Amino acid sequence: MTVSAPAIGLRLRSSVLIFPLLMAGVVSLLIGLGIWQIERRAWKLALIDRVEHRVHAAPVAAPGPAAWSALTRGDAEYRHVAVTGRFVAGHDTRVSATTDLGIGAWVLTPFRDVAGYTVLVNRGFVPSGRQDSPPPNHLVTVSGLLRITEPGGAFLRANDPAHDRWYSRDVAAIAAAQAIPRPAPYFIDADATPDPRARDDWPRGGLTRIRFYNNHLVYALTWFGLAAAVAGATVVACRDMWRSRPDR
Repeated sequence: MTVSAPAIGLRLRSSVLIFPLLMAGVVSLLIGLGIWQIERRAWKLALIDRVEHRVHAAPVAAPGPAAWSALTRGDAEYRHVAVTGRFVAGHDTRVSATTDLGIGAWVLTPFRDVAGYTVLVNRGFVPSGRQDSPPPNHLVTVSGLLRITEPGGAFLRANDPAHDRWYSRDVAAIAAAQAIPRPAPYFIDADATPDPRARDDWPRGGLTRIRFYNNHLVYALTWFGLAAAVAGATVVACRDMWRSRPDR
């Protein structure tokens, strides 16, 4: 079947019109993704600034039961808080951890606040093969960073309460395993002792890792670069298509 020259010309003219419109849509999408990453970067920088202020602020009273339903990760995580009460001895839970001091475990102990509620306190890190000291048995005030529960477990490693194997600080699961009724929906990472080098007992507090990955500028530049590349390639392709028209 032979296609006439006018038909070929019509197809080429249609392509010259449709192709750049499609590519304009692609370029717009890529630019939109770049703008979204710029917005995400602004949000991340604001979050980092808020967390820095929380971490270095003077401790405030930890949220009590009346405030629990309104707690969110965005407005509560890493808040510097304090509780006064007594540790519940004999109910420690070890959660696998890796810190700057090596491989070991976090030691979480229930803490009964004088206000009447119980919160899990991460007393700190203990290296593998080391024994942790028991918590004090008198009235104490513990300060630290408020952390939201970590349900489920770690990547590819689920918590196994039946065998007392823990890979994340899952407040609800740990409380159930320790028969703690209605605990706070968060735990507290205890601050470091004034001079941990002067003592050889464990656990060691103050090892909370506060890291926010902020690669949004790189992602934005990548999307903008792709948009520029597609736009440039489209211009070249349209120019070649225009020059190859049979009616020229």
